[in-house]
Amino acid sequence: MAIATINPTTGETLKTFEPLSEQELDERLALAAAEFETYRATDFKQRAAWMHGTADLLESEQERVARMMTTEMGKPLAQARSEVAKCVKGMRFYADHAEALLADEPADASAVGARRVYARYQPLGPVLAVMPWNFPLWQAMRFAAPALMAGNVGLLKHASNVPQTALYLGELFTRAGFPRGCFQTLLIGSEQVERVLRDRRVVAATLTGSEPAGRSVASIAGSEVKKTVLELGGSDPYIVMPSADLDGAVSTAVTARVQNNGQSCIAAKRFIVHADVYADFTERFVARMEALRVGDPADESTDVGPLATEQGRDDLESLVTDAVVRGARVLCGGFTPDRPGWFYQPTVVAEVTPSMRIFSEEAFGPVASLYRVENINEALALANATDFGLGSNAWTTDEGEQERFIADLEAGVVTINGMVVSYPELPFGGVKNSGYGRELSAHGIREFCNLKTVWVG
Repeated sequence: MAIATINPTTGETLKTFEPLSEQELDERLALAAAEFETYRATDFKQRAAWMHGTADLLESEQERVARMMTTEMGKPLAQARSEVAKCVKGMRFYADHAEALLADEPADASAVGARRVYARYQPLGPVLAVMPWNFPLWQAMRFAAPALMAGNVGLLKHASNVPQTALYLGELFTRAGFPRGCFQTLLIGSEQVERVLRDRRVVAATLTGSEPAGRSVASIAGSEVKKTVLELGGSDPYIVMPSADLDGAVSTAVTARVQNNGQSCIAAKRFIVHADVYADFTERFVARMEALRVGDPADESTDVGPLATEQGRDDLESLVTDAVVRGARVLCGGFTPDRPGWFYQPTVVAEVTPSMRIFSEEAFGPVASLYRVENINEALALANATDFGLGSNAWTTDEGEQERFIADLEAGVVTINGMVVSYPELPFGGVKNSGYGRELSAHGIREFCNLKTVWVG
């Protein structure tokens, strides 16, 4: 894929970029390794000051950065502004809490015959982050903020269709005061990732993206015995039981499915509804999906913009076509609007069966699959009938049902009476083919640290 800004609203190529040469890439890696040797010795107070400065700078440039993201990948402008604000919050969280999250952990010295014994978190070194286009600022920032506060240095290989956002990130931290080399963008193609992963100066990697990309990075890093964290795809269930607040469940369901134009790993994708409320939920849900305004994401009145890439739009269209051919019923949408750009109409598909690709594949766009179940056992069986296990949603006011969903849903996140969202304060990640390791919270900042045991006699 060429490194280029292609406006998904029009299909127009706005700007192309040349990837780094081998020499330029080597210079970036050398700079990262050299910078780590001094940066690792800085204290939390100094790192926090730089991080707060970076947050302030990003906040001051919110509108420019939001419009840049909207132009590059098509998210509605209001959502782009919210993404910038979320990054600012995440940076401030780690600036304020990293020292406590990484504090020495004392143990019982007398039990091991020592005067003093404890565990200490220490940074590993240069870490490669391979990041996707769907949340081009937040996905990178939720790695960068904790990594830098832990004393690591970052190397960003961003998606090839958001190069301007990638370059902005590569300059942001240095502009705000961090030493040159603490965080760099590597403007390279996917074919150069293995070369970086195998470089001895790169000690670990994190990837957010597709399952095939995750398998590739994990395989390469594993052969080099390097730590990885993977956040991959999702096919999140959204379960609605008879006791649910139906108004809240319907309203949240629409947001959970079409936020970011439906292009989110933690978007609700499979709507599993109890028979007692199926007809009512379906009528309201379809009406709300039909009422969404599809259009230019820079227009403040737009609810759903284009998909980020032409291939993504075509893949989504193929999934829906396959389902219809095999007997599914389209309740709304199900077509590509006759207009420039990579749009797809918000869609609800019912009567989905295991013979259809959409039953097992991730629908990465504004397409909802609707299922009817008779009881909680059926709901759980269907919710877990996927290779993915990232997020999950369940709507019920019955405390017994809530505990059952918390215990039995196979996912890294269970949200009761709400929608899955990532927060700096909470661990985030998945199970099964949705990946391993955790981002955010204390768990996220510790992923790329050496937990060193210290025994003093």
